[in-house]
Amino acid sequence: MAGLFCRFIGNLRLDLKRAHFIRGPGKPLRECRHLQKSHHTATQSSYWKLREDCLELNYGGMLMHFDYVWLRDHCHSASCYNPKTNQRSLDTASVDLNIRPAKTMVDNDHLFLTWPDGHESKYNLSWLAKNSYEEKRQSVVQPRILWNSDIYTNSKVPSANWDTFMSCDDEVRKFLQNYLLYGIAFVEDVPATVEATETVTQRISLIRETTYGKMWSFTSDFSRGDTAYSTLALDRHTDTSYLQEPCGIQVFHCLRHEGTGGRTLLVDGFYSAEKLLQRSPENFELLAQVPVRHEYIENTGNHQNHMIGIGPLLNVYPWNNEVYMIRYNNYDRSVINTVPRDVVKRWYVAHRELTTELRRPENELWVKLTPGKVIFIDNWRVMHGRESFTGLRQICGCYLTRDDVLSTARSLGLQA
Repeated sequence: MAGLFCRFIGNLRLDLKRAHFIRGPGKPLRECRHLQKSHHTATQSSYWKLREDCLELNYGGMLMHFDYVWLRDHCHSASCYNPKTNQRSLDTASVDLNIRPAKTMVDNDHLFLTWPDGHESKYNLSWLAKNSYEEKRQSVVQPRILWNSDIYTNSKVPSANWDTFMSCDDEVRKFLQNYLLYGIAFVEDVPATVEATETVTQRISLIRETTYGKMWSFTSDFSRGDTAYSTLALDRHTDTSYLQEPCGIQVFHCLRHEGTGGRTLLVDGFYSAEKLLQRSPENFELLAQVPVRHEYIENTGNHQNHMIGIGPLLNVYPWNNEVYMIRYNNYDRSVINTVPRDVVKRWYVAHRELTTELRRPENELWVKLTPGKVIFIDNWRVMHGRESFTGLRQICGCYLTRDDVLSTARSLGLQA
């Protein structure tokens, strides 16, 4: 998966009068001019230089640069930072943008700066290294295991058990670790009711209420203006692409099915995005740059909705080019009118190449949802679909608040 975090090589020369959404990790830092002082310290073979507009620090084998304004802004002294609330107390707008330390000292573990007004700041060298741009540009925000059908099947990822999940934090931690790594996770032996499904989801997050309510339960009765409320097959897609911030987690529980078919399709969108990046970095970059409009219009009975979400198909962090969200839904994609004509054709070519990768049979994981088996899907990563079915099939589920799921994971000691 290292390729997801590598530097983009394509140069599309897009005729777009807008700022770039992507910045490669190789973009040079501002040059620090006029060497002032240089010193060595013993621990971690640290070496530092005081330059005109930044402090240069070599610690643990990594060369880093810290702007003086940044250092002043990140002072954690009692007057600048509240440790009880973990919030900044310093008024950043009051800091002189041309500030320089009047005195500098470094020991084995800390950097000490005295500012022109006499204020003293102390920084742990390991904290500086951990929070430097140079460190962040080469590390991932969220470790993941990218998968196709064989990779996931051979990994034999265990499901959580309802009773243990509801009573043991360690079981929740294992469940969330699998969810973070693979983008999907299961809880087995859940009572086949809407109420029990709601209870199991609230173990890790608040429920995100949408136009469909908090918990929804539906069959193929066309009661809403969505293809999901039918017996038709659904191609792979992410949900709520028409929201400015698509729902982060989707939960499904099949309460009842008296018929045939209806298997759930799962595809790791990040795995396919990685393959696209390896083969066609210019197409990957195009899909990460061009904003696309998705739209949901509903005029059925008591439901009148018109929602619009705009964003690129692939969303990446600009400092390390890590993909963090895929917005892919051909059903809800609206008119493409955000780019000039000469870019449109190239976008369709890039979209076709990604779609071809997503539709490769080896990338498809088919799962039969049965009563008691609840699936949690990372809607920013894993696409879902279904095969057509016959008979009565009742599904319940909900969307979860992504921030709350990740907060629960972090509170349990996981990187999220």
